[in-house]
Amino acid sequence: MTAAFDALHPALRYHIVSTLGWPDLRPTQAEAVTPVIAGEDVLLLAPTAGGKTEAAAFPLLSRIASQGWRGLSALYICPLKALLNNIAPRLERYGHFLGMRVGVWHGDVGEPARRRILRDPPEILLTTPESLEAMMISVQLDHANLLQGIQAVVVDELHAFAGDDRGWHLMFLLARLERLAGHHLQRIGLTATVGNPDEVLDWFSMGRGGHVIGPRSPQTGGDVTADQVGSNANAVAAIARLYRGDRRLVFADSRTRVEEIAAGLRMSGVRTFVSHASLSLDQRRQAETAFAQEPDCVIVATSTLELGLDVGDLDRVIQVGSPPSVASFLQRMGRTGRRSGTTRNCLFLAADDEELLRCMALSTLWREGRIEPVVPPARPAHLFAQQIMALSLSLGGVSRPDISAWLGDMIDAVPAAERAAILEHMLGEGVLDEDAGIIGLGAKGEREFGRRHFSDLVAAFSQPLLLSVRHGQADLGTVHPASLGPRRAGDPAVLSLGGRSWKVVDIDWRRRVVSVLPSEGGGRSRWLGSGRAMSHTVCGAMERIVAGAEPACRLSRRAESALAEIRDRLSFVDAYSLPVVSDCEGRITIWAFAGGAATASIAAGLAEQGLSVIGFNDLSISLRTRDLEQAAKALRKIDPVSVSPRLPDDIEVSLKFGLCLPKEIIASVLKARTTDEAAVTATCRRRLRLMSIGEKPRL
Repeated sequence: MTAAFDALHPALRYHIVSTLGWPDLRPTQAEAVTPVIAGEDVLLLAPTAGGKTEAAAFPLLSRIASQGWRGLSALYICPLKALLNNIAPRLERYGHFLGMRVGVWHGDVGEPARRRILRDPPEILLTTPESLEAMMISVQLDHANLLQGIQAVVVDELHAFAGDDRGWHLMFLLARLERLAGHHLQRIGLTATVGNPDEVLDWFSMGRGGHVIGPRSPQTGGDVTADQVGSNANAVAAIARLYRGDRRLVFADSRTRVEEIAAGLRMSGVRTFVSHASLSLDQRRQAETAFAQEPDCVIVATSTLELGLDVGDLDRVIQVGSPPSVASFLQRMGRTGRRSGTTRNCLFLAADDEELLRCMALSTLWREGRIEPVVPPARPAHLFAQQIMALSLSLGGVSRPDISAWLGDMIDAVPAAERAAILEHMLGEGVLDEDAGIIGLGAKGEREFGRRHFSDLVAAFSQPLLLSVRHGQADLGTVHPASLGPRRAGDPAVLSLGGRSWKVVDIDWRRRVVSVLPSEGGGRSRWLGSGRAMSHTVCGAMERIVAGAEPACRLSRRAESALAEIRDRLSFVDAYSLPVVSDCEGRITIWAFAGGAATASIAAGLAEQGLSVIGFNDLSISLRTRDLEQAAKALRKIDPVSVSPRLPDDIEVSLKFGLCLPKEIIASVLKARTTDEAAVTATCRRRLRLMSIGEKPRL
């Protein structure tokens, strides 16, 4: 046994060996013991199933026991309720080794369980940022009494928070918890491998320093193959035919696509389960439990199963389309290869040429050890507005000095002049009201975010209107109203949920409930969501492959043929110059391979100079003109510092809590978040290559 193992609490050491049967700790777990027991901030890096949970839990439980903390002492925060439910039994078992209890608090936890927690708090409470915010603003519970004894906070899947506004919301909550507790809270972040671990730790610890523990570079071993199948239907046929007898996890990056693939597999006679965020908790739990117990089956999922949910040993991971990032790809592939003698693997099934190139690019970047950095969104001004309202509800009114005191160092995430402008705007618009120096919700604030609508306040993200789908008393999940249109006039709508078809028999719009019966017909459901723009790095790797670089994965014959055709059509791409190509249809296409943020900015800069922009995507910009010199001149005039994408007219709805901000601040926030200055600069510095060809080039 190692010295790190000997530093754990004696009772825990006994159970690790005798009850769990472990011969010793894994390297990352051993490395975490000393700094966690010492109360230092830590960022733990490990792949899925790499033992991150135990690396945090074992020394933290030892610290709680050795220092004699009483009552609720630690929070364990996850991005998903399903992940909390999945982790809870394991943490309950470890806590039991030391006579400690673990509780769970989120939106699906019933009132009796919550009352038990309030009456007799556990030592560790598992929750989400949104549920924690709801606790802190609720008048139904004494949150100060419950939370003031917190000493440490564990944040699981930190990378999932840090890259969007939920991360900023979490950081504001931690600042308020520190004010409540009266001392610095130990912060322990658990994350998959990221490209910038030191920067993530610096952000998470508020610059207080700490330790990055675990391998900084990804494992590069694995069996990765890309195939070009041409359609979802062909992907279904391939999945049904391949790897029979194996347990297969199939990822697709939209709920609509998941439902289509799952329904097709069921019709093909494949034992199929489904997991995505719009299925009810009971439906997801049934699917994940059944999948974990059956040997020859498929589960089709969105990114909900990318995170640390335990669905047992897997034989194969299949990705229909491409994941959004290298880090996401690594987490998905990391679901396999856990058993002795097995290899991590992933089969990409691309429906079109762009998906195929993206799959090859992600695998190439992975082999090169290049993982995207996780960068918090710029300028969280709208979340400062959220926090003013939350504090006013939490404290029954808040003074101006108290806002700064409660938000601590996080107040500096928004410049002082901007904070003052936001506060005055909220007072002027009636979102807030001030009386004798005490600020509370005004008439507009009560209407939008008051006690009846506080669920809109506790989340940093907007929730679309969704309808609950029920079969008898069974809650199946939720769909967008756009799913309810009939296939033909006079026919009932048929939904797809959980890979099964359901005929709509009644809609209660007041209660937002759709009643359904099983149906034989193929249904289709819709959920609204915007696709994520590709990064400059991924698009650059795609360009290199088009220009002749060998992809770092095995290609099927169809994929080899498709790549050869792509290279033939885009033979002018050399990965050095910037091709500006005029075609026979009176259009010019700029093949930038710069990523969505950069092409949007460049397109806006060209439009400002009078050019007619037909459209743009992650890879190219199309203009309605034949004049190559005019296009080249306009490209050379673009200023990467000042150019930015065109903003929508209704910018208030572009940000959550946008009605709380002056329009000029909304515009500056959106500009900061939608511009990739470095990518625009790199693109505009490239040597222009002007040419005319006979036909329109395409992917």
